This record gives sequence, structure tokens and C-alpha cells, in this order.
Amino acid sequence: MRVQDICPACHSPLPRSFAALMDMYEANYIRLRQLAPELFRLQGSHVSRVADGLDLHLKVVEVTRHTWTLWLSYDFGPGCEPRHRPDLTVRIYRDARQAEVLSRTCRFETLSPQRFAADLDTMLLCKWRLNRFLYKWLGYLLRQGHGFRRVERAALAETTA
Repeated sequence: MRVQDICPACHSPLPRSFAALMDMYEANYIRLRQLAPELFRLQGSHVSRVADGLDLHLKVVEVTRHTWTLWLSYDFGPGCEPRHRPDLTVRIYRDARQAEVLSRTCRFETLSPQRFAADLDTMLLCKWRLNRFLYKWLGYLLRQGHGFRRVERAALAETTA
């Protein structure tokens, strides 16, 4: 890897293209499915607990025909500000098998024709950083043993009825 392929701010590999970002979305989808194999049967809020680790919270925020929106965070407890971190909202594109961070936005003015290419590169880098963080965090959670593996029978009965 060449030095110019490393982001100076986050020290992670830079995306080479929009296609590379889509690959990151796919990798995040795969890791989310490893974390929650019955992801598309989950409803409401769930907590994953591991020894010597923080509780991981998952909440199903919205469900549409082709997308699921989840909230993932640690809960540091009352008296801690901010209490929920990293506080990520993730949109899962079920048909495309991709997952994208939504909660942290990349802010840009309307793209101007004079700056179009530079602004697109900046947007791509911002999206890359957000989703690279999710990718790395999901890997860490999996190594710790976190998971949402069991769906209560009552919840399963509701989803299949």
C-alpha cells in the first residue's frame, strides 16, 4: 500500500472508488448478519451482554419492504454524558445485502459544477470513514462474543402470524 492510499486523518485505507465503498457496505451487512443471524425477525429492543464488556444495545427503528433501520450503541449508564456511544443508526438494504451508517452525516453545500469532482471525493471519503468505523467496531464486537442469536418464541410467533 502506498502512503497516498492512507487517510492522513484516520490512518485507514482510502477508498479507490464508489465501488470500494459499496464493497464496504456489503462487508458491514455480512458482519451484521453474523452478529444477528435472525436479524430480519428481530423487533423492538435487544441487549447483548458479555463478560467484562459493555452491554450492546440494538433497536429496530424502522422496517420497510426492502430496508431495515437499526440503532446500535453501548449504554454507559446514568450519569455518563454522553450516555450512548457510538450511537449509530444503520440502514440495511435487504435486497442489495448492504448496510450503511446513517446517523452521522457528511455535511456539504449543494455541489457546484466548479467543485463537483473535489466535493464528490470529499463525500466519498466521509462515507468511507463512517462505514469503516462500523466495519471495525462490528469485528471487535464479534471477537468479544457479542451477538443477538436467540429470538424469543413469542416474538417469532408474532412475526410469522
